[in-house]
Amino acid sequence: MPHLKKVVIPPLWKSWEVRAQKSGMRSKVYSLNGDEYKGQWLDNKKHGKGIQFYKKDSSIYEGEWKYGKRDGYGTYSILLPETKEYVKKYIGDWKDGKKHGYGKLTYSDKASYEGNWIGDKRSGWGKMQYDRGDIYEGEWLDDKCHGQGTLLLANENCYEGTWKEGKKHGYGKFYYVNKGVLYEGSWLDGFAKSGTLSDFGRDEAPMPPAYPIPKLHLLDKASVSIEVA
Repeated sequence: MPHLKKVVIPPLWKSWEVRAQKSGMRSKVYSLNGDEYKGQWLDNKKHGKGIQFYKKDSSIYEGEWKYGKRDGYGTYSILLPETKEYVKKYIGDWKDGKKHGYGKLTYSDKASYEGNWIGDKRSGWGKMQYDRGDIYEGEWLDDKCHGQGTLLLANENCYEGTWKEGKKHGYGKFYYVNKGVLYEGSWLDGFAKSGTLSDFGRDEAPMPPAYPIPKLHLLDKASVSIEVA
């Protein structure tokens, strides 16, 4: 008697599931929440290059994806309700769905940050321009000025030195350009702690002090003795 081989026919839903798996290039895929995606897929996840439209706020991401998350280089744009035009909000690197690497974020017409990011936060070296006209360039950590940096104020006064958690902290110089005065010394939690004041550019300053700052010197050098251990 011949041996009969049993043929197993997979259920119809199984073939439908295989056909529904997204891999490669797809023209456009719609989500239940109204979002739209056009681009490359891998194992049913956005992977490669693609464009995502978010219905909730009408924003658009165009760039690279990795296993369903923004990863690589990409541009995030928002829709301005007044003009109905798209403007680029962030241009740069992404990792695991967050700003990570080098990129530029525009906060408003006058405020922007360009530099390094780690996990959606300004970290590393970067330049921040504020709405009021101040400019900070230097080191960042967890969205705050931290390390070495320079702050140029809108009135042209300037601080050069170290920062800690967004405040002047450690050694630094503050140039009061409008007065022609320089403070050089230590800072603690944003306040000058101990240091020296001296004149610089006094003749060009628009609001110099009434009297020049006297230079420090010893009245009686002979009375000073130095012991060497």
